[in-house]
Amino acid sequence: MKNILAKKRIMLTMVVSIVSVASPAGAAEKLKIFILAGQSNTVGHANPHTVATLYQSGNARDEALARLVFKEGSGLSKEALGEQLAQARKLDELSGGISFDKVKKMEDGPEKKALEAQLKTLKDAHEAYKERVSSLCVVSDRVYINAIADGNKKAGKLGIGYGGGGKKIGPEYGFGLSIAEKIGGPILLIKTSWGGKSINYNFRPPSAGPYQLNDKEKAGGKSDEIKKNAGLNYRMMNESIRNVLSNLKENHPAYDADAGYEIAGFVWFQGYNDQFSPEFRDNYKDNMISFIKDIRKEYKVPKMPFVIGVLGTGRTADKVGENAVSLGQREAAKAPEFKGNVVSVESYQDYSNFSHEIFSKGWPKHYHEWDSVGSDRPYHYLGSGTFFVRLGDSFANAMVDLMTK
Repeated sequence: MKNILAKKRIMLTMVVSIVSVASPAGAAEKLKIFILAGQSNTVGHANPHTVATLYQSGNARDEALARLVFKEGSGLSKEALGEQLAQARKLDELSGGISFDKVKKMEDGPEKKALEAQLKTLKDAHEAYKERVSSLCVVSDRVYINAIADGNKKAGKLGIGYGGGGKKIGPEYGFGLSIAEKIGGPILLIKTSWGGKSINYNFRPPSAGPYQLNDKEKAGGKSDEIKKNAGLNYRMMNESIRNVLSNLKENHPAYDADAGYEIAGFVWFQGYNDQFSPEFRDNYKDNMISFIKDIRKEYKVPKMPFVIGVLGTGRTADKVGENAVSLGQREAAKAPEFKGNVVSVESYQDYSNFSHEIFSKGWPKHYHEWDSVGSDRPYHYLGSGTFFVRLGDSFANAMVDLMTK
């Protein structure tokens, strides 16, 4: 597998080299634009300090990703992570976890006061560790981003903070840093994401046809409003993308109008909210196919490389394989008309199983240990920075593969 990827990267490098030789010396390169869109797991709910869990596995890929996302000479390591987790376990053991119930049950007096002082020292060290790791995350000088992550709207150099709440990360961080290793020239990411949205209703593409009301919606007395709002997020997504395209110099200082730009690819990561009714999940394949065709038509890129992140919150191959939405995503990518320019990526394969082990111990009682490696619930892939960096890298590898083809 590694040899195949290496050959494909060599082919892409050769193509770029040929273009460079054929171009005038010193000519500016086209701005390459990648669009990322979807719901809450595109928004991203991982606190950046949880990316340090990359050091836990010791495998070559995670070590390479750690070098990608952390500043040189950071001092972070598997040993440093182990020390943090040991201190976190001690803090949980002494305090009782998130509720500090062991302290609350104690009678006032010197013993309680001494424990409180010890816990404050440990708690301060815990927070300092999180701040330190976050401060060591790299900021790109070549990749810029304009992002909507629910209410967090911001633009600038790619770094942490383009996820939920203005501090977290989603797949954009790993994707942008990884794609920059693989292709040359200036890169701009446009991210549009809103939590709790379906493709059957909220992101409904025009060619999917009119939204069909269910019996409950018909009886609710708001049929016209419901129909009007079908596809609202699809339209908001395109409005945001168009706004960025009309102001490219403001969004990337290296943009050269003479060289122009190209929409080099699209990453879609969504699906959770389509699971819960037959009409939504059973139509996912057709909706996804319509979505891809409509996006390509909208931006006049008939063979735009398109990566579909397969819903993988089930965590295992068997569980994911039972999910109709995941199956629909895979099937859409295999549609004959998309051969060679659409691919699906299995998100469950990048799951942080180490974070899951700690979460499964009972996170309230093991809160500070859990807080070191995760920051959300299973439907947000545990808010694991390691997961989102891995997934972003997987998206980038898949995108480069399509671009090579």
